[in-house]
Amino acid sequence: MNTDKDGLSSDDSIESVNIPNSSAKTGFHANFILYVRDQKAASDFYAFVLGLQPTLNVPGMTEFTLGHGVVLGLMPEAGIRRLLGTKLPDPAAARGIPRSELYLRVDDPDAMHARAARSGAMELSPMLVRDWGDRAAYSLDPDGHVLAFAAPVGSNNG
Repeated sequence: MNTDKDGLSSDDSIESVNIPNSSAKTGFHANFILYVRDQKAASDFYAFVLGLQPTLNVPGMTEFTLGHGVVLGLMPEAGIRRLLGTKLPDPAAARGIPRSELYLRVDDPDAMHARAARSGAMELSPMLVRDWGDRAAYSLDPDGHVLAFAAPVGSNNG
């Protein structure tokens, strides 16, 4: 049987792959990083909208802990450009073009969506029941990232 450098063969399914990293046993820790024009402005926006204070706020990175093992990071566009060089297009060139979606299931999506609007987000779609069983509203944050707040239909706020 031929295997690649990661120990996978052509007949391996994802369930049969042996992952030596201990996080595979306990679940993933995920950092979602949005590239932003102005770190302070983006940090202020997300602190207000999420009702959270950053758990890290240093030049080049702001982080908000969203839950166990889940972190939202805000990195200046210039920082990722310095880090990766010219291997990627300049993130600033895509400003205004949706580059990602942050879909958050929360206890009160109506209130969170309203907070985003009050803080400068542009509403894209109001709170509606979606085909997948959530009530969700969509907006565009000041850096052009799609921001959605949702709750399952039938929950206290869904």
